[in-house]
Amino acid sequence: MAVYLIAEIKVTDDTWVPDYAANVHLLVEKHGGKYLSRSANIKVLEGEDRGNTFIAILQFPDAASVEAFVTDPDYAPHGKARQAGAINSFQLIDDTDAAGTIPYLTAG
Repeated sequence: MAVYLIAEIKVTDDTWVPDYAANVHLLVEKHGGKYLSRSANIKVLEGEDRGNTFIAILQFPDAASVEAFVTDPDYAPHGKARQAGAINSFQLIDDTDAAGTIPYLTAG
C-alpha cells in the first residue's frame, strides 16, 4: 500500500536549504520514495495561511520505508538542519478512503 509524506515547511533561516535540496532526494530514493512535488508555489484556497515557504509531497511504498528514511543516520544532519532553520510539519497518510465511497481507493 502506497503512503504519502506531506512536508509543510516555513523557512526561518535558509542556510540549510541548498544542501538539503541537493542531497535529500537521493536519500528519499534510497528508501524507495520519490517526490511528487516540492513546490514554493502555494496558494491557500481555504483556511488559515500558515506562511509555508514550500510544501513537498513524497510517495513511498509503505510506512516502514518512510520510517527508515526519517531515521536514516545519513538523513540525521539534514533533518536537524531543517528543524533548526524552519517550522515544520511532517504528516504521513496512506492511500485509503476514510469514507469508503471512492471505488478506486481502498476503504479506510
